[in-house]
Amino acid sequence: PHDAARPGTRRIVLWLALSAVPSGLMLSTTTYLTTDIFAMPLLWVIPLGLYLLSFTVAFAARRGVAEALVLLAPLVLCADGAMTMLAAERPSMLAAAASLVMLFVVAVALHARLYETRPEPARLTQFYLVMSAGGALGGLFTALIAPLLFDWTWEHPLLILAAAALLPLGAWPRLLGRLATTERTMRWALVALLFAVFMGAVWLRGQLRADPAWSLLEFAAFDLLVVGAVALAARRWTYVAATAILLGALGGVAQLQKTVEGARNRSYFGIYTVQDLPLGARQLTHGTTLHGMQWRDEARATQPTTYYGPAGGAGRALLAAERLYGPRARVGVVGLGVGTLACYHRPGQAWTFFEIDPEVLGYSRRGQFTYLDRCAPEARVVIGDARLELAKAPPGSFDVLLVDAFSSDAIPLHLLTDEAMGVYLAALAPDGLLVIHISNRFVDLGPVLAALARERGLASAQRTDLRESGESGLDGGLSSSTWVALSRDRAHLAALTAGGGWRELGAPADDLWRDDFASILPHLKWRGFF
Repeated sequence: PHDAARPGTRRIVLWLALSAVPSGLMLSTTTYLTTDIFAMPLLWVIPLGLYLLSFTVAFAARRGVAEALVLLAPLVLCADGAMTMLAAERPSMLAAAASLVMLFVVAVALHARLYETRPEPARLTQFYLVMSAGGALGGLFTALIAPLLFDWTWEHPLLILAAAALLPLGAWPRLLGRLATTERTMRWALVALLFAVFMGAVWLRGQLRADPAWSLLEFAAFDLLVVGAVALAARRWTYVAATAILLGALGGVAQLQKTVEGARNRSYFGIYTVQDLPLGARQLTHGTTLHGMQWRDEARATQPTTYYGPAGGAGRALLAAERLYGPRARVGVVGLGVGTLACYHRPGQAWTFFEIDPEVLGYSRRGQFTYLDRCAPEARVVIGDARLELAKAPPGSFDVLLVDAFSSDAIPLHLLTDEAMGVYLAALAPDGLLVIHISNRFVDLGPVLAALARERGLASAQRTDLRESGESGLDGGLSSSTWVALSRDRAHLAALTAGGGWRELGAPADDLWRDDFASILPHLKWRGFF
């Protein structure tokens, strides 16, 4: 490792690659966690901490831990990489944990190889400069270039494949090489095993598509696939091929099909997929979260769907707007989606939508979803962060304000702090209604809102509309939803909830969420992660 010669171009490129891949993988893992799990404050610290810790382990003078992780790295990369791809359509805490383990082990292995190829002390300045440049390149590719190039998080499987090509395979080729007497026998055995891994992965993917619940047989098949992939580490090319097969067959091909169909768009705020369903509807998903749906036939094109049915909290509030505030009621909606709530617009009402991502508005402007044009063509759409834009609005601008701002199944926490509540109340009329959508697989937001209501002296009520999910996940186009209504005027809230179906919010959280502190941990629904 202490070669006194000037490092050649090939060696410098290797340093760049060994630095760039862990850096990019750290950021792509962060994107996966914050997009498909939850938008928790400082969640990015976990991948960053593991990435930085990998340097400590890989560059340590005592090599025992690093060598053990290097030996395990080919196994971990295949197993956790495959698990991450399987979870692309249905994220879980298991997949999140697997992605974090993979990040740490792979980063240690690649940084250990980087350490082993370091130059003599006199050239360490150049070494660390190249290493820093590689880390910057990995971050640049993942954070800035990938969202412009790709319609999905293709950078994540690509970085996993790059890691497979760079991982030190260590003792695996020597151990497995003893199983074959000749090179020709080894070659044919590896090709046969590669084919078996491919067929097994295709079978497993088909089984899980038919029934997402894992059986013991499917767990056993997954384990055998991983063992087969690691056995293919006898040669670099077969190991990379096996990793590519697992990533492709267990989710990559399905994602590629969507890319070819042009069904997806990506912005810096997320990944959106438009899909026409067999039941005669078109839906928009943000990450893995249903963002809205519209029937394609004319007769039902203006019917509210998904979370926004007339029996739900938002539907009840908007249907009551004319009765409570007159024919010129002023309505604000945070989060446009496909524009479903526009179907509750009535002549004379003044509506304003707040949407942070121009890409979302584009679906309505291009006519892929027509709620906005059909139901509220004169509605104003404000592009920008809703909290900042509402802070600019004159006091008392709205009679009804609905907050429905999703980020792939997670409401951004800055929209649920005490300071955010102050912005909403300032924008509302003194007797106005604030209605917030809290449906969430992972976080129970009821206690958070109960604490805010207590702090601000607001009357509050919660309504849950339960629906039976069919094959499409919808019941007649509608899905289960939970909404919370709050108001400074108890009479107006009582008028809204008089029809029944509303209940009091539960016990408030011990700690009030503020801009400088908001902990999501006490409110996690652990069953939703598995």
